[in-house]
Amino acid sequence: MMRNSRILQGISVFSYAAFATPLSQPQQAVINGRITPDKQVGVGHFSEWSRATKKEFLIDWQAGREDKWIFVQGNEGGDTDSMTAALTWAYHLGHATQNTSDPLKAIALLQTPTHALDLRPENKKALENSKMTAGHEDLLTIDELPEDPETLSRKLRGIVLVDHAKPLRKWNDAKILSIFDHHKDEGAGKDADPRVFEKTASCTTIVARQMLDELEKLSEEYHMPHELLELILSAIAIDSSGLKEEKSTKADVETSKRVLARSNWREKDLSEVMEGLDNQLNGIRNALDHLGLRDLLRRDWKGDLVDTPSPQTPTISLGFASIPYSFDEQIEKTEFSELFDWFAIHAAWTAEMGVDISVCLNKYKIETEDGTTDITEKKKIREIVLVVRDDVRIDAAQADALFKVAREAIEKAGKDGLLKELKPWHNAPELGVRQMVWTHESDAGRKDIRPLVEEAVMTWD
Repeated sequence: MMRNSRILQGISVFSYAAFATPLSQPQQAVINGRITPDKQVGVGHFSEWSRATKKEFLIDWQAGREDKWIFVQGNEGGDTDSMTAALTWAYHLGHATQNTSDPLKAIALLQTPTHALDLRPENKKALENSKMTAGHEDLLTIDELPEDPETLSRKLRGIVLVDHAKPLRKWNDAKILSIFDHHKDEGAGKDADPRVFEKTASCTTIVARQMLDELEKLSEEYHMPHELLELILSAIAIDSSGLKEEKSTKADVETSKRVLARSNWREKDLSEVMEGLDNQLNGIRNALDHLGLRDLLRRDWKGDLVDTPSPQTPTISLGFASIPYSFDEQIEKTEFSELFDWFAIHAAWTAEMGVDISVCLNKYKIETEDGTTDITEKKKIREIVLVVRDDVRIDAAQADALFKVAREAIEKAGKDGLLKELKPWHNAPELGVRQMVWTHESDAGRKDIRPLVEEAVMTWD
């Protein structure tokens, strides 16, 4: 009920339809070689540019001209921030250089499969608001690449990383041209330019600010579609909770002002616009009750190969899922509502991904009372689920050792205070071999726990 009321509140506070033209009426279109009479084709310059750029890249690939192209790519989690930052910088690179002696060809690559994009309903809504074609045919996703990344990376002009501090292993052979990130600098692309690491609520803030700074220095500004500007505002609003003071930085606020001034909402109050976007998109973002466990696992999945000192197994595949439900709630989403079924579904997913060690990071809230009043408050709880397989790259003995070092690293973080109130899950004795679940009450998320586990893997022998 609370989720539905928030969505309704968002719609009443701010109706996107008041500012944006809806998608074109259903019409016949050729999509992926198929005639689809009821497909809603995107309208407006932004959709047309994105679709044309995708087509041009595929034409150039077929003709062996991959070296002309720059891939602007975010992280594989594929949230609105990562997607928008990539689209924004790709648009800028192509348009800012179009009248120069070295015009650049750039395209945003979403490192999320097409079938997983709608697992983030806020993405679907933000793209719909920006009048993009239904079904994401305007976008280039990782599963649509006509060549494997390991090979393609060596042919490209280069890559730009947004909302991502270092490339995934499969892109290691690509030249890193620029990096924009709002997390920790991990030392990649030392020669990249621009190379910006700054603590902001949204990485889109950094990219949009750089875009506007460069745009305003041009002798003649290129056309900036209002749909892209409004998508930028949407991404910043989601990550800053509508520019709330405790969630946003000065850069988030100032950049949003500059973007708003160029958008179709320029006559609107910034606070009203950003609060309305936050209510609408974050309300939709939390409407996930219809998703099953497998979809929750793959909805926000990030993983890569990690180096180890073991000559027998020099690399290990490590994967992370972030899920906004408790472990008990996830169990209830399985067919049999039993612990064994959770691990069966999890095993099928990690086998498909070729993962040796996986970590699920769950977060949820519980109601608590202070004991002196009848007022209840929401208390945030997080969980860590650690699982190691022995059937991908390592055998049972190696898996036992790997599980041991990863478990010890997490429990040490509990003793050191990083993972406040770390303790075993209430039904931990029922867990199987190389399975462990903890709860904790800290704010430590993936950006804190992933380095712990990666360092443990890198010391495992």
